[in-house]
Amino acid sequence: MAFQPIIDVVERKVLAQEALVRGAAGEDAGFVLSQISDDSRYAFDQLCRTTAIDLAAGLGLAGDGALLSINFLPNAVYEPRACIRQTLLAAGRANFPLQNILFEFTETERVDTAHLLGILNAYRAIGFKTAIDDFGSGYSGLRLLAQFQPDFVKIDMDLVRDVDTDRAKRAIVANVLRKLHDLEIAAICEGVETVDEYRCLRNLGVRLMQGYLFAKPAFAALAEPTWP
Repeated sequence: MAFQPIIDVVERKVLAQEALVRGAAGEDAGFVLSQISDDSRYAFDQLCRTTAIDLAAGLGLAGDGALLSINFLPNAVYEPRACIRQTLLAAGRANFPLQNILFEFTETERVDTAHLLGILNAYRAIGFKTAIDDFGSGYSGLRLLAQFQPDFVKIDMDLVRDVDTDRAKRAIVANVLRKLHDLEIAAICEGVETVDEYRCLRNLGVRLMQGYLFAKPAFAALAEPTWP
């Protein structure tokens, strides 16, 4: 696992560290996920969760109140309460607070909406926080938000890229931000790479960001952000 911070640029603090799976030779998550078969999806998803918790606890992540953000595969969860047992055991062993765990799922994986809602509602009941990742690039979009409001929505990096110079992207991002504000959902803009993108997003009212401008993922370590 590598960890990349999600930061609050107003308070200048780390809101969360996102756990990102890496291959044995440092390959990125896309490469690793491409090697996972349907038969191994469940075991892989479970191992990613417990590994992230063990590593984060060993690095003292929860000591300052920061969240641990874990990506999960909805299609690897056959029954929410049964499939969360290993996560709960790992958190108990590591003395990692459940309220400091944030589960992200991506819109880009096609999944049955009723199944996904069952997972999200079960996780909320346990005390986990939830987030939609890559919002604006996938299948569910606003239809899902009408049925479930997660704690966070991560606006896809393809919309963030060149937002300072692309009028259409800027208008779309501004519109999404207004909708999320009305729904009392915190927006995170991911993939921020330039100071101009950062300044444009700040002018739009964004305070939660993630990207190479602040920190690249650090392998088995908690990356410290730099501030523009």
